[in-house]
Amino acid sequence: MTSVNIGILAHVDAGKTSLTERLLHTAGVIDRVGSVDRGDTQTDSHELERQRGITIRSAVVSFTVGDVKVNLIDTPGHPDFISEVERALSVLDGVVLVVSAVEGVQAQTRLLMRTLVKMRIPVILFVNKIDRMGARYDDLLDEIRSELSPAVVPLTRVEGIGTAEARAITRTVGPDDPEFAAELADVLAEHGDEFLARYLDDEAALTARDYTEELARQACRAQLYPVLFGSAVADAGIGALVDGITGLFPVNHGGADGTLHGTVFKIERGWAGEKVAYVRLRSGTLGPRSKVSVFRRDPHGAVLELPGRTTVVEVFDRGSAMVEAQARAGDIAKVWGLKGIRIGDRLGSAEGLDGEHLFAPPSLETVIRPARHGAMPELYDALLQLADQDPFINVRKDDEEQEISVSLYGEVQKEVIAATLADDYKLDVVFEGTRIICVERPIGVGESVEEIDYRSKTFFWATVGLRVEPGEPGSGVVFRRSVELGSLPHAFHKAVEEAVRATLQQGLNGWEVLDILVTLTHTGFASPVSAAGDFRKLTPLVLMNALKQAGTQVYEPVNRFELEVPAENASTVLLNLVECGATPETTRGQGSSCLVEGIIPARTVQEFEQRLPGLSQGEGMLVTRFHSFQPAVGPVPSRRRTDLNPVDRKEYMLRAFGRI
Repeated sequence: MTSVNIGILAHVDAGKTSLTERLLHTAGVIDRVGSVDRGDTQTDSHELERQRGITIRSAVVSFTVGDVKVNLIDTPGHPDFISEVERALSVLDGVVLVVSAVEGVQAQTRLLMRTLVKMRIPVILFVNKIDRMGARYDDLLDEIRSELSPAVVPLTRVEGIGTAEARAITRTVGPDDPEFAAELADVLAEHGDEFLARYLDDEAALTARDYTEELARQACRAQLYPVLFGSAVADAGIGALVDGITGLFPVNHGGADGTLHGTVFKIERGWAGEKVAYVRLRSGTLGPRSKVSVFRRDPHGAVLELPGRTTVVEVFDRGSAMVEAQARAGDIAKVWGLKGIRIGDRLGSAEGLDGEHLFAPPSLETVIRPARHGAMPELYDALLQLADQDPFINVRKDDEEQEISVSLYGEVQKEVIAATLADDYKLDVVFEGTRIICVERPIGVGESVEEIDYRSKTFFWATVGLRVEPGEPGSGVVFRRSVELGSLPHAFHKAVEEAVRATLQQGLNGWEVLDILVTLTHTGFASPVSAAGDFRKLTPLVLMNALKQAGTQVYEPVNRFELEVPAENASTVLLNLVECGATPETTRGQGSSCLVEGIIPARTVQEFEQRLPGLSQGEGMLVTRFHSFQPAVGPVPSRRRTDLNPVDRKEYMLRAFGRI
């Protein structure tokens, strides 16, 4: 049996989950269409999702159409959970991007479409809610062409749009729709030279099948984007969408040939607390009680190969039901037994480990404390388990201050973490205020050397010299050597590099240091006294001394924003944007709304979000995403250190030798 893995993406409230329910009902998987309002949908199975009426974690369901098995991943629409979307995109064959026929193209829709175009993932645009008052057709198509892509082809037309009797009618090449062939040919000719030649040579000789096959070929290559209209609630246009999913997306043929290659895109916990990995297989097979190599990159960029053994392998059958079976290419499997598995790991092959992040990591953080005295260890363990499901929360523990911090995309995510800890771990927590995550970059050159002193008491039997200087923008941390590799045992070289990278997690002001070039200039050891620990402990002191000489500049995150507000409120909203430090770059009207794009400091986003409802009569919509780091304005922001503090030599020595 062939298979296709699809995702349903949308701006929040466009109807993703309702569409998933309708597809399952159409395929005969469920007898009754679930409702988000009732909290009885197949994919929003977590109690918190039912309470809030939003998708928080991606969920997988399966259904069969003819001889094609469709694995469907329902993803969150709220921007605070964009990391869930990123992980899902890495395993998809195609995406159904849902647009509301009433609200039209929204800020999150534009962000998602840009990402899909960049990744060259095939996309079908499904315009939902054609039965709602205010639904649009012609002007919405114009909006889609201008806001998302000009390479779109409407494959359905609508009768009775905006009424309860609205229905979607499939367009076909033939006498019933004479304009469709010309419209379709214009788009197909852009990327199909052979089709264009045949069209110009003898247009009349082209059959409806010729048009359909060329449409499918270009859609599979993400060269054009079919548009279908319908209503998930009213069951309109769903048949055409099902045909599009099985006919316009590339399918997997489920062969067992080839080397095992799978991607771990989700981790959850089983009933006994064990890790369960969701794996998309691209080639080979994976069965129970099988030895498997797990590949990942360590913090320094090296590829690690780790042994593993599966205990149970299940594949999706009907809906969310699972059956034990050997997974084949194209399948999405749940795998038990891989104890140290992480999101992003590759099974059987290291191919794909170099993939870049599609969306920026969180630019906010907060301190979280347990409400109950003495529950800090329980909270830390619980957060580490949540980090298995979402590595971007980046749990940091400060043992001295007895506090834990986590990274965030927004305030809704904070509420979800609190509710999850209360419901699943019986832990009530208190959050401090949200703060931005800055970075530091060197602004000059600094050099420092510390050598073994045989004439007086020495604390470290190691000689280390380091030079720091600004690196290329976007280079992160680059470590190189100007000494011969054989000047030290390999273990000592490794200890120096690992210490450099670990120390630069907290610069002079406590922020991660990026875009820095660190050169090892001096080395020395005293055999057999020297040990790797001497180099690991001395390196932070040398590095921070060099960094003090070079100096650092603190940079704060700046977000790009897209804002949609009623036109009559635009001037007041723009004034408040400027008061929050934003720089509006473009402003344009769209019907009765005003669209504003620009950049805004991440530190003021929350303040503006709180103002927006009152400024826009509750109709304003703001989406932000990380844009860049820019020099911090005002007093230099700093963060309390959680290491041994090599910036202060005296304190560091006392801590390193256990005096504090």
